[in-house]
Parts: sequence; C-alpha cells; structure tokens
Amino acid sequence: MSTVPLLSVRGVERRFGVGPTAVHALRDVSFDVQGGTMVALVGRSGSGKTTLLNVVGGLDRPDAGTVVVDGTDVTALDEDGLSRLRRATVGYVFQTFGLIPVLSAAENVGAPLRLARTPAAERERRVELLLELVGLADHAQQRPAELSGGQQQRVAIARALAASPRLLIADEPTGQLDAETGLSVMSLLRGVVESEGVTVLVATHDPVMMALAERVIRIQDGRLDAEPAGSAPG
Repeated sequence: MSTVPLLSVRGVERRFGVGPTAVHALRDVSFDVQGGTMVALVGRSGSGKTTLLNVVGGLDRPDAGTVVVDGTDVTALDEDGLSRLRRATVGYVFQTFGLIPVLSAAENVGAPLRLARTPAAERERRVELLLELVGLADHAQQRPAELSGGQQQRVAIARALAASPRLLIADEPTGQLDAETGLSVMSLLRGVVESEGVTVLVATHDPVMMALAERVIRIQDGRLDAEPAGSAPG
C-alpha cells in the first residue's frame, strides 16, 4: 500500500451563519485515508457527517483548511475543476438513491458514461460488468419503480462506479433499508473495495455497520475522534 494517502484532510472548518448564532459544523478536522480501504464515519444526526462528506467531495467549500484527493487540492479548484473531479475522481452514493425514474437500471448506470462520451461498445461492457458486480445482471431492463429499495441502492452504487472513481463517498447508504438489506449493501461496498480497488468513505449512524469497515472515525459536534483500525472481514 502506498504511504501517500488517497485522501488527506487538514484543519477543515465549516461554519453556517455569522456572529454568535453561527453553527460550527466542522471544527479543525484532520485525517488521512489510505487507498483501497473502507472507512466508516460514525456519528449521530447533526454531528457533521454529511457536511464533511460534502466538503471532501467538492460539493461544499470549507471556510478553512485543505482537502487533497488523489493528489488534487479540492479546496483550490474552481467550478470547472470541481465538475471534473466529480465526473472522474469521486463517486457518490446517497440515502435517497437518486435514480432517474424513466430510465432502466442499465441506462441509469450508463448515464455518467454517456456524459463522458464513452464509446457505446465500451459503455455497454462497463454497464454489464457493474450490474454483474452488484448482482443485478438479470434486472438490467427494469426501471427503479420495479425494483426493491435494496436493488435500487445497488443500481446507485453501480452508477457511482461507472466512471471508475478513485474515491467513493456514501452518505447513509442504508438509511432507508431494513437491517438485513442494509447489511447486504454494506457487504457489497466492502466487496467493491476489493474488486475495483476503490477507496470508500461511508457515513453511517448504525454501529452494526462498522464491523465491515477497516477503520472507524467518530464525529461529534463537528470534531473527529479517530478510533484504532479494526480487522477487515475475511
């Protein structure tokens, strides 16, 4: 494993509002994540998890500090640079799936590749591979409404992986799923780390899900408290 972290966060601060009523969502947050690992970001609702993920992924800008992803200083990028980062380097999985209702599972997965003008034959191969990876090869032509919540989230994960990102950010990806389905989705994310070599930063409030991560970082009131790495599941 490279000694240079894939993700490096240093002294990140994020405030909302001004003066005495300002909310300090992130306070002097610093941590590194090595490539090819899965890290769980754990904390209660309102602890700063989503704000931190948004800053790491370039969806929000910090008031202070730096974020470096795969050698790129995210905090120094202009809007065009951030768009390129989101298209090529960082993938996102959200609690609400975010699939396009009128498109089939295969079309949803292939959407980022269409935007990137990937040749049709290459796009179809990548979509087929990803649907196989998430266990939905037989559901390629079904639309989101015809799929269960767990299946929709699997499609969302496949779509997030379409452009072969180096970092996958998942914000409460099991929040709308029952415990068994949620564990299945988390196991899939664990498998993605191994099969695709992707680095995964996943926010969750469910302690049960921590067992699948190689490392757990706790966040409380915008401050981080890193825990020792646990052993990865075999």
